[in-house]
Order: sequence, then C-alpha cells, then structure tokens
Amino acid sequence: MSKYWSNITKNIEPYVCGEQPKNKKIIKLNTNENPYSPSPKVFQAIKNAAKDDLRLYPDANCDALRKTIADYYNLSKEEVFIGNGSDEVLAFSFLTFFNPQETIVFSDISYSFYSVYANLYKLNYKLAKLREDFSIDINDFKNAEGGAVITNPNAPTGLYLSLDSIEQILDDNVNKVVIVDEAYIDFGGKSSVSLIKDYPNLLVIQTLSKSRSLAGMRVGFALGQRHLIDGLYRIKNSFNSYTIDRISSLAAIEAIKDKEYFKECISKIIKTRNWTINELEKMGFKIIPSKANFIFITHDTYQAEDIFIKLKDENVLVRYFNKDRISNYLRVSIGSKEEMDIFIDKIKKILNKL
Repeated sequence: MSKYWSNITKNIEPYVCGEQPKNKKIIKLNTNENPYSPSPKVFQAIKNAAKDDLRLYPDANCDALRKTIADYYNLSKEEVFIGNGSDEVLAFSFLTFFNPQETIVFSDISYSFYSVYANLYKLNYKLAKLREDFSIDINDFKNAEGGAVITNPNAPTGLYLSLDSIEQILDDNVNKVVIVDEAYIDFGGKSSVSLIKDYPNLLVIQTLSKSRSLAGMRVGFALGQRHLIDGLYRIKNSFNSYTIDRISSLAAIEAIKDKEYFKECISKIIKTRNWTINELEKMGFKIIPSKANFIFITHDTYQAEDIFIKLKDENVLVRYFNKDRISNYLRVSIGSKEEMDIFIDKIKKILNKL
C-alpha cells in the first residue's frame, strides 16, 4: 500500500477475474469463454482493417457498429451504446443512472463486479437474498429506491428469469432504471430487448465475449430508449471518446452479421451442455437449471474445493467460489465436446479416488 493512494484506492476490493493460465495445454472451463473460434468473416475483417487507416482515430460513436446492432434487434441506431466490453458499459451505467444518496438493489449471489462499482462510486446498495434454490424473489426488487440490476441468466448459477418477471420488476420501478445484464442470454433465454419500446426505464446490456467468441476484442453494448443512451454517451465522453478501436469495431460488425455461424456455435454449446449435465447426474451431481454457457454443480458426498484442486492437478480449470452459500458449488464453462469428454473422464477418475 502506497502513501500516495487515495482513500478509495486503499479501501476498494477489486474484482478478481478467473485464472488465465500460460500453459496452453490446460483445459479452460473457468471463464465462460466460447470454445469455438470467431466467424471466419471476423478474421477477414481484421485482415482488411490492418492497413494505413490505423494511424487515424476510430469513429468515436461507432456508428457503423451501432447501426448493425440496431438492425439485428429492430431498433434505431440512437438506441444503441457501444463500450469496451460489457464491464465498461456496466461501469458507465452505474455512474449514469444511480445516485449516491439512494439505495440500489441486486442479488446477493450474482456478478461480483456490481458491488465493486457501487463501492467505487460510493453508492448504497442492498443485496436481495436468493431463495434456497437460487431463484429470485421479484418482491425483493419492488420499489427499489435507487434502481435495480438483474443478471439474466444469473451468474454464477445460470438460472433464467422469465420476461413476465422482468416486466413486473419494471412496472414496480417506473421512476428508476432497471439494468438487465444479459451476458449469457443467447444460450437459451429470451432477451428483454423486446420490452424496450414499452419501458423507458429499461436498459439491456450485452456482450460479444460469450456467444460471438470475441472475448479478446472487448466489445459490449447497451440497448434502451434514446434518453438513456444519450446519458451514457455523456458519461463515456467525459472519460474517453475512443473506447472501441477500429479493428474491434469492424470485427464486431462481421460477428453480428454472420447469423448462420452464430446459430451453429450456439447449437453445439447447448447440445454439449445437455450431454454434460446428463453425464454428471449419473455420478450423483446436482445441477442448477442453466440457460447459460456454464453449469453450476454440487455433490452431496464430495467437497467442491477438493474436486476443484484435483481437477487443477489434472490440468482442467473450473471456477470455485469460497463464498457463503455457494462454497460447495463449482461453475463449469461448457467447452467443446472433446474438452467436456476429458472433463467427465477426469471427474470420474477423481471421484474414484476421493
């Protein structure tokens, strides 16, 4: 700790991301990355972009990408905000719509970056306790004083909240913004984007890191009525006018346009997810119903931390959370069928020895 640090720097507890191993032989099932490469059209776009234009600043508003996303979701360009990954979009959103003197609400078991943002911006927040089955009680989000944040599907559980429930939360908070974080929506859920036209208080945030295989490019976006998007751009332009580089923007456009490749990859991940669940259930694991590209698993006989350590010894990484209520669960990203074959074989081997 340095004497030059501000009090905020001294007291903040930063977000801890999943381990990124240097060993390429390790099977990474710990950070919910897509096991399949980006669309071939993405690589062609990157190749075409590597030219003299790189000496010039990119379009500060990413209008071409905004138009592509707007067309995909049947919105106007003015209803789309682009950021450097959905984490940045979330950070800007907390600053744009939430006031320090009011209390915002998000679930006690959810994306742990939310509390980091709240503490960084000195926002008051209340943790809505999930039920024993990890489902959300929407009554906990009723009349949220400062606004609300819903992760749908939730992370790390993978549970999906119906659009009817989302609508109820929106109806109960007409004077405050409700953020729906849809990082994993493409793996089986129905997006809240369809509700935007009817709800001026709805902001939907998505990413290209998961379903579009662009985690390395850092492209996220928010969707909402224009008055919300205009506010986000006021905050963004107070930090950094050029949050998205030229290459990332062009790659993102092609990733969104290639709908057939997208559908093919999603289909394979869902099929592998279902197969993995079936295999784990045969071994006595209990799995929370998932609409994400990961599953949340536990076993009555074996400790999650023991399995986590043994898997790491076998060069397989999954995510373990040493936190209240979920310390006996593992979050397992869905890799390729070949990777999940190895994972299942390693699990069988480990259980036989524990």
